[in-house]
Amino acid sequence: MNDARVATVLAYHARTKHALDRYAAGPGALDWEAQPAAFRDWNGTQQVALPRDVVVSGISWTELSAKRPSLPLDTANLGSLLRLCVGLTAWKEYAGSRWSLRAHPSSGNLHPTETWLIAAAVDGLEDGLYHYQNLHHALERRAWGSPSPTKGAWLGFSSIHWREAWKYGERAFRYCQLDLGHVLAAVSYAAALHGWQARLVKADAAAVAHSLGLDREADFAGVEVEEAEVIVALQPIDEVLPTDWQHWAGKPSLLDPRPLYQWPVIAEVAESTRGNSPVAEPSIAATSVKRKTGSDIPASQVILNRRSAQAFDDQSVMAQALLRQILTSLLPGGSPIWDLWPHAARVHPVLLVHRVEGIAPGLYAMPRSGEAGTSLQQAFRETFSWQRADSELPLYQLVAARAGKTARTLSCHQDIATHCAVTFMMVAEFARPVTADPAAYRHLHWEAGMLGHAITLEAEAAGWRGTGIGCFFDDADHEVLGLQDDRFQVIYHYAVGMALEDRRISTLPAYE
Repeated sequence: MNDARVATVLAYHARTKHALDRYAAGPGALDWEAQPAAFRDWNGTQQVALPRDVVVSGISWTELSAKRPSLPLDTANLGSLLRLCVGLTAWKEYAGSRWSLRAHPSSGNLHPTETWLIAAAVDGLEDGLYHYQNLHHALERRAWGSPSPTKGAWLGFSSIHWREAWKYGERAFRYCQLDLGHVLAAVSYAAALHGWQARLVKADAAAVAHSLGLDREADFAGVEVEEAEVIVALQPIDEVLPTDWQHWAGKPSLLDPRPLYQWPVIAEVAESTRGNSPVAEPSIAATSVKRKTGSDIPASQVILNRRSAQAFDDQSVMAQALLRQILTSLLPGGSPIWDLWPHAARVHPVLLVHRVEGIAPGLYAMPRSGEAGTSLQQAFRETFSWQRADSELPLYQLVAARAGKTARTLSCHQDIATHCAVTFMMVAEFARPVTADPAAYRHLHWEAGMLGHAITLEAEAAGWRGTGIGCFFDDADHEVLGLQDDRFQVIYHYAVGMALEDRRISTLPAYE
């Protein structure tokens, strides 16, 4: 069984690679008028409006990682947390079109991740399972009446694959998992600001689906299904989740009444990658760091003002201190993310540096664990110099050369990869973890998404912008790095630069 699952995952990854002479299978054309609905409603449920105030607005970005008392579990604080991790941050308007932005980025602004809340003894809220409705910043009560005596609050997450597949075809499963990584990272930042110790709940896919009611197949008849992903506990609370709800209400809304394509390979890889939540493993860290002094701007402002850049100016030079702060955030101790995800590092950034003060343009690598430093050097091109490029961080120069054209070509010929100051390639330890547990395929993408989220928030705090690049030529990346097999695979690109603003686009408040 495990061998078959591994084969399915490896075959999926291979067939969904973009190549210089072809792209992975996707829709031949897009009908933007038929785009799936951006929000799912659970019709027939009781809706509970949440307070919209951000209660931690006085905490600066510098104070992000400081220890602080846990705020009470009540609707005001939960509403504040949800706004900062999965809520709307703005509306945009241009030429009669209107679309929303959220606290976490999503490939193509499609947002396949749905958010659930399990509440037990939360002040101001009846015990039950709730769906979070981003549009109204409200909870839809889906189930109640659990016999489990427990107390606490948990966030659950699911993916609607069709939201991504509508635009990206077979590669969509990858993007759903990257998006979830951004969401988990966003939760970690928001939880830290509220003094909560967010952590993953140990559960297999079936248990997560059961806890969130996603295994009730009859409820999803005729509409897009939701794939159970993971549950996050918001406090050091009871280990036992309330489950086996006695009462259920609501039916999910249909997002796309006229789907034009079917991508059965997505369902196949989803089934093959279901498994347990990742278990923490000891890791020989390349270095463990503490956050440096950062910006005095309110942390909530950084989070709510975060945007994905659409274009960069192709000339601004990044301060070396900012790049060091970005890289620091990717290491143990450098970000609240690594409290939520205390697992062995499996994804390592390779940098194409274009314009950074005091750092020569070229190709650089930063192994995030001691083991990876050796294995990457063995797997990469023999001619790389591996010259130490920083006295404190595990950053190594591989090649000194201007790499703008290379970055653009590798990133599906997109200008954002060369007009930025730095392009990141996220290199994942691949064959060994996936062969040991096919569920690791999801977890590697989560980790890459988390890295991207740390990068984008650190850039935002300094007045720069980041953007994810899901479209890249996989094996061309590997050829540049000298990778000869699938011990390592590149699974994400990210770019940071000085953004160009399109002043034709109007910005409106998230919630009137």
